[in-house]
Amino acid sequence: MGYDASLSGRMELDTDGALVKRARDGDYSAFEKLFDRHRTLVYRFAYQMTSRRDDAEDIVQEAFVRAYQNLHRYRDEAKFTTWLLRIVTNLCTDQARMSQRRSALEQQEAAGALDWMTSGETEDPVHNLEADRRSRALKKALNALPAHHKAVIVLRDIEEREYPDMAAILGCTVGGAKLRVLRARRALKERIAPLLGEERT
Repeated sequence: MGYDASLSGRMELDTDGALVKRARDGDYSAFEKLFDRHRTLVYRFAYQMTSRRDDAEDIVQEAFVRAYQNLHRYRDEAKFTTWLLRIVTNLCTDQARMSQRRSALEQQEAAGALDWMTSGETEDPVHNLEADRRSRALKKALNALPAHHKAVIVLRDIEEREYPDMAAILGCTVGGAKLRVLRARRALKERIAPLLGEERT
């Protein structure tokens, strides 16, 4: 089987970097491809941060508008998704600062409890009730955290990002990212303890 040079060429033209370059040159269809490719990633992250579909959808739209407007600032040494998630993180932080804490009932829609603090699956109904209680407390505590703590918990424990990627998104060193995770987890545990106590009473 011969090497398909034309296929290789098409693949190279379709990389994020190639699409960014074309978009910079005025090819809007190239940016639309970037939008279609990464919109789910951005939505998932924004939804974990806001727990509201409407807010997450607004952030998706605003993030890509800002990305398009600032393509000239994008540096090719960083992955496009890393640069894009940095924009999303800033938008989520801004949104959290401007909005009041939402109702705990609304936050029940938030998906993805943190595996590192919840119990494993079991058929024991009593155990299931305990796991469900802990999951509700986790979600409530997570949504009560300051945006900077919530962002690192979402990145590390829900999105399962590696520390170098987190450092690039947060604009800090790898060591700094690890320290932020430790602080955020400590803050989350401090929030969870009284919530678990409340639900027992």
